[in-house]
Parts: sequence; C-alpha cells; structure tokens
Amino acid sequence: MTIYRYLIAEYRGFALLILTLLSLFLNSQMLFAQPANPPSGPVKVGVYVSEPFVYKEGDTYNGMAIELWRYVADRIGVTSEFVEFQNYEALLSAVSHSAVDVAVTNLTITEKRAQLVDFTHPWYDVGLRIMVFDQRGTGWGQVLDRLENAGHLATYAWIAGILVAFTLLLTMFDRRFDPGFPKRWRDGFAESFYHIIALMVSGKSEHKNLFGWVGRIWQACWMICGIAVLAYITSSITSVMTIAHLQNRIAEISDLKGRTAGVRTGSVSEQFLSEHGITTASFDHLAEAVTALQNEELAAIVADAPNLEYYLHTHPQQPFSLVGKSFNPDKYGFAFPRNSTWVKAASVAIIRAEENSEIAKIKKKYFGDHD
Repeated sequence: MTIYRYLIAEYRGFALLILTLLSLFLNSQMLFAQPANPPSGPVKVGVYVSEPFVYKEGDTYNGMAIELWRYVADRIGVTSEFVEFQNYEALLSAVSHSAVDVAVTNLTITEKRAQLVDFTHPWYDVGLRIMVFDQRGTGWGQVLDRLENAGHLATYAWIAGILVAFTLLLTMFDRRFDPGFPKRWRDGFAESFYHIIALMVSGKSEHKNLFGWVGRIWQACWMICGIAVLAYITSSITSVMTIAHLQNRIAEISDLKGRTAGVRTGSVSEQFLSEHGITTASFDHLAEAVTALQNEELAAIVADAPNLEYYLHTHPQQPFSLVGKSFNPDKYGFAFPRNSTWVKAASVAIIRAEENSEIAKIKKKYFGDHD
C-alpha cells in the first residue's frame, strides 16, 4: 500500500512537470506570434510618391502599394500615419535609422538594401525599361545645325549666290532683247527669278525662246544644272536627317554608352547604370525627368517598367515611347528597420493576399488585365 501511494505521488509530480513545460511552451509561442513592443499609437509609414503605386490626392495617399499596405495593416491590427519622402534614398535612410516603422512604395529588393533594412515577402515582379523622346533631333533647328556642321549650308549659300547672279544676267538680257519684258527692275527681276526656278524644278518654262537653237541649248543646259542642284539639296538634307536618326536611335542599354540617362534618386536604375558605366542625371520624381527628356537634356529615361508604362498610359498625347524589352528583373517588397518584429506578420499577410487573390484584384484595378 505504501508503494502504491508512492507511485501515485511520483506520477502526480511528473504530470505536473509535463503540464508546466507545456504551459511555458505555449506561452513562448504566443509571445513570438505577437510583435514585441506593440505601438501605443499609429505606425509611422514612410511613403515615396511613385505612380501608380503611391500617389497623393490632397492630404490622402492612394495607389497599389498603399492599398496593399492597408490590407496588411488591417490584418496585423495597426493604424497608419503617413510620412512623405522626396526620393528612395531619403526613405531608405529613414527606415534604416528607425525614423519610420515601415517603407511603403514600389521599393525593389536588392542585396545592398537588404543590408540596411529587412524586407517582407515580395509582392510584385518588376524590371527596368527605357523611355525615349520620339521627336529628338528632328526639329528644323537641329537639322540646320547638322547641315552647317557638314558644310552644306556654305554650299547652299554659293548656289543662292549663283541663282541671284544668273537672275540679274537674265533680267538684263531680256530688258535688252525682249520688247515685251517688264520695264521696272523689280518686276523684271521677279519675272526672271520665277523662270529660273521653274526651269530648275520642273524642267519647263514659259520664257520666250530667243535666238532659236542657241536659246534652246541654253535652256537645256540650265535644266541639267537645275536637276543636279535640286538632287544635291534633296540628298544632303535626306542624308543629314538619316544620320541624325541613326545617331539618336536607342533600342537597348548599350546604346546609352556615352550619353546621359535620367534616373530617380536612389533608384535601382541609378545603381544599375552606374555599374555599367553609363552617365546618369538624378531626379526626385519622374515628371521632372520627363521635362528634361523633352528639352533634350537627356538621351533617355531608365526606370521601373510599370512606372513608365503607367505614365505613357495616362499621357497618350505626349511624344514618348518605350524601346527594347524589360531587363534586370527584380521584386518589390515593404521595408522595415533591421530585426523588426513586424516583418513576419506583414509577410504572412502578404502571402495571404496572394493566396486569396487580393493582390491580383488590386493590380487589375491599376493595370487592367495586362501585366
């Protein structure tokens, strides 16, 4: 009987130990399941305006990234206080120094950035593209500059001088031998100039045939000279415009060597072009780069494909186009300060948004049925 009571006492002690360990395990799981130090107020959300992922309407922010963050924030039970930054670089710096709790925009996940911040599960596949100005180098001012540099304008000046000289000679000749020719110099000069240009351009003239066969030979010789002059002028302008088109042609990243490309400050495109030895000019926002491109201060703009595609979709009247295929594939994610306990919860919410097609619905809202 004593042995029986002893076994019961030992069994109860062992059971109590198991229950205690199980309780500690469950409590630890609950502890890690919830973010440490939950905020007493709204979460500071750093944003960078980059349409269509983030855009501002008055004091309100909207866009694909904002809508997805609101979904995530609702899932993890936080409210948001938005703080705007002027470029990617400033936003990343704020996150890495914990000045904000999370960065929400179309932020590409890279190794360099991952050394400064912690990224969530990716929520968008992306790549870079090139946008060019369709009317680059095709204005008459640019054509005249190229004609002058090629020496054609000097030749045109000689041709014009010869035309004036022959017009004066023909005027004096007709005043001397044609009784019906206008007596006033102004009228006579205009009449002679018209005959010379008509003969050069069309090969026909209403000018009287003075001196019989000699006059005919003279007109034929002038016709040949006129055709040669007209062919020279046409071919020189055509060749200059063709060369301008070939020189301005940009189809891929290698065509930007020796030229300046517009990028956004702190963007992946800025880093990518720098690594490939291509000169860049940095702008805080895409609209500023577009203005510089239209003023021919840039050869092209290199930026995230969805940003450029959305810009062209919303500005169809502007003379810009995308060239080449998408390159340097990457992914977007939200960024938190290093070792933030919110990363896992946000990632789980993003994965859920993928599984229940919430991300697909938001994407379709801004990009339609096209990727």
